[in-house]
Amino acid sequence: MASLYLVATPIGNLEDITLRALRVLQEVDLIAAEDTRRTRELLAHYDLHTPLTSYHRHNQASKTPYLLKLLQEGRDIALVSDAGLPGISDPGEELVRQAVAAGIKVVPIPGANAALAALVASGLPAGRFVFEGFLPRAGKERRERLAALAAEERTLIFYEAPHRLVATLSDLLATLGERRVAVGRELTKKFETIWRGLLSEAVAHFHANPPRGEITLVVAGAGPAILPAYDPARAAAEVAELEAAGLDRKEAMARVARRYGQPRREIYRACLQALKKGGEAFLSK
Repeated sequence: MASLYLVATPIGNLEDITLRALRVLQEVDLIAAEDTRRTRELLAHYDLHTPLTSYHRHNQASKTPYLLKLLQEGRDIALVSDAGLPGISDPGEELVRQAVAAGIKVVPIPGANAALAALVASGLPAGRFVFEGFLPRAGKERRERLAALAAEERTLIFYEAPHRLVATLSDLLATLGERRVAVGRELTKKFETIWRGLLSEAVAHFHANPPRGEITLVVAGAGPAILPAYDPARAAAEVAELEAAGLDRKEAMARVARRYGQPRREIYRACLQALKKGGEAFLSK
């Protein structure tokens, strides 16, 4: 009986592929790839010459019946995504569902995964976690999804694009409150970095240092509120940083007040004091 193999491919470093995965990619009759160009580079690196066909979100509706027919005719197929395990924030789930329904054998070939790599290196609890993938980009759906996660006690994992990172960190802070976070960038690649700190610190850091590359966020689950030691000068500087990032002044003060567990009038007083001392003159706008 033919099999559908779900083959994990490297998320960056080409050495992160198993011997079993290489054997399967060599032995199957066809590889269905999210991006044939990227998969062809991987195959060339390991001197593999298996035929390729494309399978991505734009053609999966028409391509799924074609691949099922080949499987039913006895041809083994390997499904691969651009990186990591197919079906996780990548095409594959529908093909697997229909293959299972048709009685076709589905074989997972495990390997690299960005979410798990970031989780185990985050320094946050890894025993229980929730993978959310990409959040809805905007609007009511995004707000409702974040609100639903506010009481989640398990560690949260998200994928995000670099140009949306600061907005997502800001939304997480506004909805979930202050939390510890680890921001994994370009995992397993040459310029891999894992930034660790608080959500408010991450907003300021990545506003000042716009990231590049693929991003994985690991956020602490709900628990006792994290209230850093209150420093009026630092609080005033954070208001200025949030305003510089485009936040309304009223909301910036409210957000800093929540971070330190202080009334908003205290944050306003801290801003006035900073101005008198020659600090950021943001109150004169």
